Amino acid sequence: MLTKVHTGLDPVPGIWWRPAHKSEKVWVAIAFAWCMVLFAMMPLWHFRGGQNPAGVRTRVDPRAFHERTMEFAAQYKVGEDRGTPIVQPPPGADVYLTALTYSWYPILQLVAGKEYMLHISSRDMNHGFSLYPMNINFQIIPGYDYALRVTPTEAGDFRIVCNEFCGIGHHAMVGRMIVVDSTGAEVADNASARVLGGASR
Repeated sequence: MLTKVHTGLDPVPGIWWRPAHKSEKVWVAIAFAWCMVLFAMMPLWHFRGGQNPAGVRTRVDPRAFHERTMEFAAQYKVGEDRGTPIVQPPPGADVYLTALTYSWYPILQLVAGKEYMLHISSRDMNHGFSLYPMNINFQIIPGYDYALRVTPTEAGDFRIVCNEFCGIGHHAMVGRMIVVDSTGAEVADNASARVLGGASR
């Protein structure tokens, strides 16, 4: 039965002031060494692992960013997939992608081997950007423009997954990023030119 209650002002009973046993010192040393390993791995994984790419973050109004994204989509639209525009900007252009509840706008079509400045932001709440199957992950917060200089290295149809729980439709928040090789980009450009040429006659 407890007969005495100790407070933070009372001295701790026992012999806690005696030097630690040899085995305790060994475990403390092992724990400290492991903490140093994990501490060193954070910057190493950031620069060498490529999972969290370094970019430029600036403050932005969420509505203004989304309006800029819509202008960008209208300017470089080359197609549509279930109501979402497919956008192919020229190499070197500023590319805009907005996270919405529960979708990504627009669908990006980029050319492998070409460099772009990718701007990503959220319209409404915190979202997570994960490019599958690549190992790239970071958090998207409304009010911030995450600008990343990217160069796609291989062609493919990639998926953009939200990995930050954002509500009841979180599981369905999947976008697309299409990367085509230079030959595929030339074919798309020629097809667009034929369509525009036919419309002008």
